[in-house]
Amino acid sequence: MQALRTWLARQHADFERSTIQRRVAAVKSFFAWARKSGLTAADPASTLRSPKVERRLPPTVEAADAQRFFDVLQARVGAAPDDAARASAWRDLAVFEVLYASGMRVAELCGLDEASLDWDRGVVRVLGKGSKERVVPLGAPALRAVRKWLGFRALLAAPGERALFVGDRGGRIDPRVVRRLVHRVVAAVPEAPDFGPHGLRHAMATHLLEGGADLRSVQEMLGHSSLATTQIYTHVTGERLRQAFEQAHPRA
Repeated sequence: MQALRTWLARQHADFERSTIQRRVAAVKSFFAWARKSGLTAADPASTLRSPKVERRLPPTVEAADAQRFFDVLQARVGAAPDDAARASAWRDLAVFEVLYASGMRVAELCGLDEASLDWDRGVVRVLGKGSKERVVPLGAPALRAVRKWLGFRALLAAPGERALFVGDRGGRIDPRVVRRLVHRVVAAVPEAPDFGPHGLRHAMATHLLEGGADLRSVQEMLGHSSLATTQIYTHVTGERLRQAFEQAHPRA
């Protein structure tokens, strides 16, 4: 056991916590197997503790700055030379709007069908992890962008394709295409921090809490099974409140 503790101490000097956690898990699995197989009389790794990995949020943007991304996409719609290019531009704008409005994961967005939308209620049915379905509201800008995209969708979609968002080849859009799109749009905005679709998910959650939404509602929109997963955003908003207090309060 002492040898394992010495090994673990050396790991802390050379590796990130996430790497150490994976290595400890491998060691514990090995010794558990060895004991079960009769190769060792005891399990020296049974009390070995993995380091806690700090949750790191990707960079995000202020709510007021998010509009700059949509300005980039709107400009591309206006600059499209023909209907085919305009169809792709409206699709990209609708994808970005839906990601930011709903906070859904990339795989969830790519899994949407046209039938997933409920226009009367202004919501979308999302199939999340573990095949759990949830209903998420979409704001007016996202609904307008999707409606515009649907007016051009037939120019790209293959016959019989049910997907809400399709790629340039006509089939269901690929998550890699969506990730490249988000990175490309973010890169077009000066001084914007680089992030992908998950950054939009984090931005949506943070902006909702800053606007006064309750934690349980945000949890349901994000599809988190545990409220503890959603509570990480309270740290972000709390930190911003602290910074605002220190900058503005006369007795900070």
